[in-house]
Amino acid sequence: MATLCRPAIAVPEHVITMEETVELARSLHPDHPQLELAVRLISNTGVRTRRLVQPIETTLQHPGFTTRNAVYEAEAKARVPEVVRRALAHAELTPRDIDMIVYVSCTGFMMPSMTAWLINTMGFGSQTRQLPIAQLGCAAGGAAINRAHDFCSAYPQANVLIVACEFCSLCYQPTDLAVGNLLSNGLFGDAVAAAVVRGEGGTGVRLERNGSHLVPETEDWISYAVRDTGFHFMLDKRVPGTMSVLAPAMREMAEPHDWDVSGLDFYIVHAGGPRILDDLGHYLDLPADMFRYSRATLTERGNIASAVIFDALDRLFEDGGAEQGARGVIAGFGPGITAEIALGTWSVGAAESGQIEREVILPTPALLASSDAVG
Repeated sequence: MATLCRPAIAVPEHVITMEETVELARSLHPDHPQLELAVRLISNTGVRTRRLVQPIETTLQHPGFTTRNAVYEAEAKARVPEVVRRALAHAELTPRDIDMIVYVSCTGFMMPSMTAWLINTMGFGSQTRQLPIAQLGCAAGGAAINRAHDFCSAYPQANVLIVACEFCSLCYQPTDLAVGNLLSNGLFGDAVAAAVVRGEGGTGVRLERNGSHLVPETEDWISYAVRDTGFHFMLDKRVPGTMSVLAPAMREMAEPHDWDVSGLDFYIVHAGGPRILDDLGHYLDLPADMFRYSRATLTERGNIASAVIFDALDRLFEDGGAEQGARGVIAGFGPGITAEIALGTWSVGAAESGQIEREVILPTPALLASSDAVG
């Protein structure tokens, strides 16, 4: 059975608060006919702070898709390696121990994938398999875990590195003024995460079973319109209501395993917004505290897309983990509408890694260049 080890998380250094977001909405769109509705929705997200890869003044500008994608690539190459190193340290492995890299991101585009760059620059073997996932949005973190589980089931001694790189702020579109877009401008944040799934050994979530569920006829509820100016995010107001379908799907997936999804010990779920968590708790008959790690991610980071479940899982590790054999679920929700679900038990390896700081604030490429010059 494969084990999902402790993730590593990094967030950018530029901070924006909910109060600053509301003030920006008022100053940028004073004549918007639904401004007060948008402000109320932003205020109700529960997001207190978010991190951005660029200062807010730069984020609000739109230099064109070419420039933005170049920023995405430069920032990813500056920030991902350190997170990868820490994730490997958590798993007590080296790059040469990795058999596949799964890279998930929906906020920029590279071809060859970031996986090729990592293999060429960080000492991974040239035989390392590559699996980039670009079109599952926030569900991609769950999909990455599930595909890593599948791979380790096929190759029991294999190890898989997962990397999630999401710079949602690079998708800001100043001309998208629908209420859903204004809400998104106050909800999404930037982060990078990495985690290793070990085929043998390791401390973390021993993956037992995984599955996927698509809610029919909801393809246009979360989507991108790809235009000359880049990715334009489309969000339908009916999205939160999908928990009425996805909660039973989670229950149905657990039943053949003889598990009651309402009676597990830990829940690591995508924090798309407060209503997602509230409704999931309602349909699964769970107290709000069971989603405390996801809520903390939402409060401190905002919706960081595919990286959410790794940040939430890291909070469980930081909290001391769970009891040996404790049962839990990891679930990511995203476009489709798609749910990627994994069931697992807490497993403590033969030797636990020492405590490693849960996050770092990584500098921009410009600062890195400056530091190199000084050195």
